[in-house]
Amino acid sequence: MDLHLKEANVVVSGGASNIGRAITLGFADEGARVVIADIDEPQAARVVSERQGGRVIAHRSDVRDPDSTEEAVRFAIETLGSVDVLVNCAGWTVDRLFLEKPREEWEREIDIDMWGFINFTRAVLPHMVDRRRGRVVTIASDAGRIGEWREAVYSGTKAAVIAMSKAIAREVGKFGITLNVVCPGFTPGTPEASGEESIWRGEQGSQFSADVLERIARSYPLRRLGTPEDVVGAVLLLASERASYITGQTLSVSGGYTMI
Repeated sequence: MDLHLKEANVVVSGGASNIGRAITLGFADEGARVVIADIDEPQAARVVSERQGGRVIAHRSDVRDPDSTEEAVRFAIETLGSVDVLVNCAGWTVDRLFLEKPREEWEREIDIDMWGFINFTRAVLPHMVDRRRGRVVTIASDAGRIGEWREAVYSGTKAAVIAMSKAIAREVGKFGITLNVVCPGFTPGTPEASGEESIWRGEQGSQFSADVLERIARSYPLRRLGTPEDVVGAVLLLASERASYITGQTLSVSGGYTMI
């Protein structure tokens, strides 16, 4: 199915690592032009070198800083001519019990996972309103739908992103703009695709062990964990004209971990 994304102009926040990297390369494979807005410049440069089609440009951006996100959107408009699609993908968490998580960790989660969404969405929407068209696709998490053990604050930020996307979708639908949310399950990615700023880590920054990952996989109906590439198809569809009548929706891409 042709999604008509060739030469679409796309900004992917957190587009250098794991799910963001896969989304960036997925758009490029469709012939889109993509700005990676990411704080991890070396990893973003590696993704630029990986692309097989389209055009990929790296631009350093810190989603926690509204000035930085506004500058990234200006850069994309000046470089590409417009922004047709924004993908909010930057995220960060540490797997830890709520009573054991220090304040600085949950403040970082709120700053990146919630304020990052707010900052980038607010930066791009005036441009989309002026053009009377646009797509905003946000990567949340099934944790935001059900509340996940050892991920209390992260679950809260993702629930907030889901609710805000619905509310904003109601406000801007009259301008031809859609907002939708994709919720992966646990998607650990690979060390090769992981930048330091966006890898999902366990306590003390350690990777999850193979036996732990296997045990988690058994809780999924499909009996495997997701890969970053599993998320790409849903994002591309929601960013395309094929989904022009879909807005305010939340789609789990989680191997059946949640069915709500």
